Amino acid sequence: MPANVGNMDRILRAILGLVLFIAPLLNMPAIWSSAGLTYGSMAVGLVLVATAFFRFCPLYRIVGLSTCKIN
Repeated sequence: MPANVGNMDRILRAILGLVLFIAPLLNMPAIWSSAGLTYGSMAVGLVLVATAFFRFCPLYRIVGLSTCKIN
C-alpha cells in the first residue's frame, strides 16, 4: 500500500472525520435524530480518520489519484 494521501489532505480528512464521528454523539445539529444518519455519519467519519492515519485511500487508487508528494 503506497501512500497516496498528502499532508493537507490528511489534516482535512482527520478534522472532518472527527466532526462526523463526534457530532452525532452530541446531537448537534439535530439532523442526527435518525439512527440511520447517526450510524452512517459515524461510519464515514471513521473511514476518513482511518485513511488519514494510514495515508492510503482505496478510492484514490481506483481513480488513479494521489495527493502525496512522496511516491
